[in-house]
Amino acid sequence: MMRGTVLPMCVVLSLAACASLGGEGQLGRLRDEVVATERAFAATMARRDHAAFASFVADDAIFFSGNNALRGRAAVAAAWQAWYSSPEAPFSWAPETVEVLESGSLALSSGPVFDPQGKRIGHFSSIWRREAPGVWRIVFDKGENSCDAAAP
Repeated sequence: MMRGTVLPMCVVLSLAACASLGGEGQLGRLRDEVVATERAFAATMARRDHAAFASFVADDAIFFSGNNALRGRAAVAAAWQAWYSSPEAPFSWAPETVEVLESGSLALSSGPVFDPQGKRIGHFSSIWRREAPGVWRIVFDKGENSCDAAAP
């Protein structure tokens, strides 16, 4: 009698373990997508490609500029045009922390901002929304200057 229940029990436990790993695996894949998207977004600055920058911004995005909120892709793109006008990028950024909600619909990315010489001058935090499989668009963005960057 014991043998008859051990095999089905092992199968059930194995399936449960695989389902658990699959969930973590899916979140890991989504996290990797967001990391790649954030890096591609940052690369638009290095390439001086303002149109590509705007393509990562959601239609209803909010970017904070100091105490003001820029609302919508058009306003964000217009305000950021100045950062893309010179031949050299005035700053760069890179994801350091990325987390995805269990639902897979939203993600947070944050990390350092660097000046052209590579000195850390600030920190950014961005919220990304998954709009389609493999398509993430930024919905919220806020950067902060480092304390040492604000010093005279």
